[in-house]
Amino acid sequence: MKLTSNPYRGAGLDHPSLSDVPEPSTDWDRPRALLTRCPRANTTPLVDAAALAAQMGVAQIDVKDERGRMGLGSFKALGAAYVIACDALDGTARGATYVTASAGNHGLSVAAGAQAFGARAEIHIARTVPEAFADRLRALDATVVRSGDDYAASMEAAAASADASGARLLSDSSWAGYTERPHRLMEGYLVMMAEAFDQIAAPPTHIFLQAGVGGLAGAAAAAARAQWGDGPVITVVEPENAPALAASIAAGAPVVAEGPDSHMGRLDCKEPSLIALKGLARDADAFLTLTEDEGATGAAVAAAAGLSSTSSGAAGLGGLAALDEATRGQICLTPEARVFVILSEGPEA
Repeated sequence: MKLTSNPYRGAGLDHPSLSDVPEPSTDWDRPRALLTRCPRANTTPLVDAAALAAQMGVAQIDVKDERGRMGLGSFKALGAAYVIACDALDGTARGATYVTASAGNHGLSVAAGAQAFGARAEIHIARTVPEAFADRLRALDATVVRSGDDYAASMEAAAASADASGARLLSDSSWAGYTERPHRLMEGYLVMMAEAFDQIAAPPTHIFLQAGVGGLAGAAAAAARAQWGDGPVITVVEPENAPALAASIAAGAPVVAEGPDSHMGRLDCKEPSLIALKGLARDADAFLTLTEDEGATGAAVAAAAGLSSTSSGAAGLGGLAALDEATRGQICLTPEARVFVILSEGPEA
């Protein structure tokens, strides 16, 4: 475990590659209003994990439990499907083809959104992705294409396919020249934070947010600052094998991180979303990287509390559990702390 303070907190990261990149949205009313039209919409619970708080030596742990989100088992249901729903409102979704790469839940959101609004979905997955996941995508009428040996290769293939066919690329990351759709996608994630604002008894003192490319963390941190101001200490949690955000903050510029594959598969992203990086450089107080064993501990801690997930989905709890006395002091985590985390997905089938 390594904890690094963010030197850009408040001011943000002034770098040429971020100058034309938008900051994360904080307009949660728009996606929340649209979600009310969805027959599968449901408010996910906020769990008061009192026994877990006692175990972790803090006063309160509130867990936003996204495992039942819209029947797709993940917060990702709020992202790509929301983008397609917005296109449907504009009358441009029906008959369109949405292309993406996925190693997990994002592809399900694209497929479900396309199916719901009369569009088509083409999902590129790496050769290492289990066939059971491909079958779940096909059950939602998606076309599944095996592309490359890892996520980066499947993303390149998806982009090339969209470019060649004129289809709509719908990535959950952003890069120079590609920000409009991922910005809207991240706006969809604000729904879970808006729900938490209504559910939570008192603002948290500490927030732990897991990150791959950073979409969840960037959206949640921006919403937390808009609602709760500078009070909460926000810590971003990544695998040490894929520190896309932490490495970029350390370099003072977007970088491609290096490292072996991580078992925190949904967080195993080597390159940050530029929208997320721009927002988190301003909003996050610290960046924490976990070893593979520490990630597994997070999943075990969650399961013992009756909140079964994966090492990716429970990485916020993994980050909290990994802190020692020195790092707790670094982020002022006292026994009176009130902690907020997001359980972002259910256990793997």
